[in-house]
Amino acid sequence: MTRRITTLRTGMPALLTACFATGLSTGVLAQMPAPQAPPARPKPVTPAQPAPDPALEAARAAFEALPEAERRNVQDALVWAGDYNGVTTGAFGRRSFEGIQAYQTRKGVAPTGLLTPPERTALMREAEEARRAARFRVQADAVSGTVIGVPEALLQKRTTIPGGTRWQSADGRVTLDTKSFPPQETSLDTLFERAVAANPGRKVTYKLKKPEFFVVTAETATGRSYLRYAVDPAGAVRGFAIGYDKALAGTVERFVIAIANSFVPFPDEAPKEAPKEAPKEAAVAAPKPGPGLAGSPALPPLSGPPAVARAAATGLKLGNGRVLTVASALEACAAPRVGGAPAKVERRDAAGSLVLLRAEGLPSGGSVPSLRAEAPAPGDRLLVLGAQARGAASVAPGTAGEGGVFAPLQPGAGGAAVLDRSGRLAGLISRFPAAPRLVAGVMPPTSYAIVPAKAVAAFLAESGVPAPAAATEPAVAATLGEASAPHLGAIVPITCER
Repeated sequence: MTRRITTLRTGMPALLTACFATGLSTGVLAQMPAPQAPPARPKPVTPAQPAPDPALEAARAAFEALPEAERRNVQDALVWAGDYNGVTTGAFGRRSFEGIQAYQTRKGVAPTGLLTPPERTALMREAEEARRAARFRVQADAVSGTVIGVPEALLQKRTTIPGGTRWQSADGRVTLDTKSFPPQETSLDTLFERAVAANPGRKVTYKLKKPEFFVVTAETATGRSYLRYAVDPAGAVRGFAIGYDKALAGTVERFVIAIANSFVPFPDEAPKEAPKEAPKEAAVAAPKPGPGLAGSPALPPLSGPPAVARAAATGLKLGNGRVLTVASALEACAAPRVGGAPAKVERRDAAGSLVLLRAEGLPSGGSVPSLRAEAPAPGDRLLVLGAQARGAASVAPGTAGEGGVFAPLQPGAGGAAVLDRSGRLAGLISRFPAAPRLVAGVMPPTSYAIVPAKAVAAFLAESGVPAPAAATEPAVAATLGEASAPHLGAIVPITCER
């Protein structure tokens, strides 16, 4: 045992140093299944629907009557209490219902799945105690320039490494490193290729590559780790990696989620470090170092990353200062801005699905995609064009489902344009969670409903806005890049002043 612990203590920093030197990471997160499109169904068969659960529906009605922020706080508190391990979006489902029941059972009250006000107060108090015990501090790392959350009750040792900072547990079994590269020193593509390259004794278990970031997890016989890098428009690359003894996975992987949720690679304004004696940004419960760590409660994050500029939604430029988006994107937006310019609502559709905005001074560029006359069939390959706060559009592959699309979208995708692989507009993403809890910093592939192109065409006609002619004959099949390239300039971010 002594020999094993010594090996882990000395080997983990070396493993992460090698990871950052080559862009290589070894790790896995149970909460992050590899993104994959659902298989095409030959012939839809409508199964018999189970009878509604009256207790579940009553609990859902009571839960959804709460404000969204309070709903998410309840889920967060259940996570801290160890009774819920799902994503905290504020949406109520079976897992939330069973989490409340588990909490009530543990407290010796009737497991109704519906929290009474006194029970909710007690739950919040328990969660707050766990947060304070965690000593999870979201802090600015001056060496790498990033902002990151650190569970200081576990990662007690801190040292400077080239381009970043290292935090490590007292026994050396868990190590967290930040890392930065100046422009021209390396690229996101280079680091990604190295991270996913074949290596004896190492298995890549998850990989996600976007234009602005990537995530890679993998594992070895004795260890796991997680790597995330991001790039800014100037070409600077920043990221972090966490490596740990596989025996500690049950607890440490929850810390990985907390760290990833807090990570901001290019903060617009890094928060000042809070005094160590009174940390406020806690996100996980304090584990006990040493052998007891693996058996301690696995408690993921309560709070997200520090506030940074993000796109609240995506808009499609139609010309003459007009921008099309979905109504859900503006539900809590008193003063929308399109591409940084003030915008006003010009018209809404009768169904409450679409909104036409007008903003002056928008730059020209990008063509509006032609409308697809027919709805995509389940299994059709699609792509989704979403906006980022800094103006660049992101492209995500997707697969058509019944009335929607299955894709790994990111915050700001409400109103994003859904195209087929010939570049025709199939619809707009009708809704995206207002404040999703990302899994390890990214949104997993999910099914999203869309406002179909037919409804878009009708709305534009009623509004007197010329729309591109509907295309009935598919164009020559194109790659994702070829299909999206002509239309990227028509995608604009919508932000809100509250």
